[in-house]
Amino acid sequence: MTIALKEWNILDHLKTEEDITLYLEACFEEAGDDSDFIAQALNDVAKAKHLTVANETEKPSFDSVFRLIKTLGFQLQIAPAKNFAHLN
Repeated sequence: MTIALKEWNILDHLKTEEDITLYLEACFEEAGDDSDFIAQALNDVAKAKHLTVANETEKPSFDSVFRLIKTLGFQLQIAPAKNFAHLN
């Protein structure tokens, strides 16, 4: 039995602001300490919004990531991390 696979592209699924928000929330939750993962998610959203994406081969600075978040119409918020009780 042969299984037919289709190519999957996140850009096909980032059509509405709700789609984009849910995608970024999931990425931030899943990323842990992986800043490259977050940078890629933000680049995906920029592409979905037809914005010019910076050179993806270089590691972005926090400043460029922060500006991209604002350009995309989002803001950073601070909340207590889950399972972070070891500092108490």
